[in-house]
Amino acid sequence: MSEQQGHITSAKDLTGFHNLLGYHHESWTEGETVIALEVRPEHLNLAGVIHGGVLTALMDIVMADSGTYCPYPGRRRKALTLTMTTTFTGQCSGGVIRATGRKRAGGKRIFNSTGEIHDQDGNLLAIAEGTFRIRSGSEGPEGVPI
Repeated sequence: MSEQQGHITSAKDLTGFHNLLGYHHESWTEGETVIALEVRPEHLNLAGVIHGGVLTALMDIVMADSGTYCPYPGRRRKALTLTMTTTFTGQCSGGVIRATGRKRAGGKRIFNSTGEIHDQDGNLLAIAEGTFRIRSGSEGPEGVPI
């Protein structure tokens, strides 16, 4: 369960594409986020390993979240992706994977994050870096209503 109060924390709370992925937050603090995903058959590509699009989507989510922590219940901060680069370093076909995003630098509206995804044995599956922009209304720690 997330350390963040008032945020989406479990698969049943997710909407749209996030629900389709089916991840959940393990932790969400200022500057760092960890999400976990149990790999299901629909996450696999034709070769039977996790699809790169799934890994990239998880990276996008976790890196944006790392720069948008909101400590207020019932509220959320939002960001959009400006750039993102992903490097795939391994494969898996099942189990639980964990994505960790860390905010590295930033100003009032723009921030940079890095991310890593590991399988349940600790093997590195992907690394990424990205630049994100805080959406209007989300500049302050109070964010916007969910």
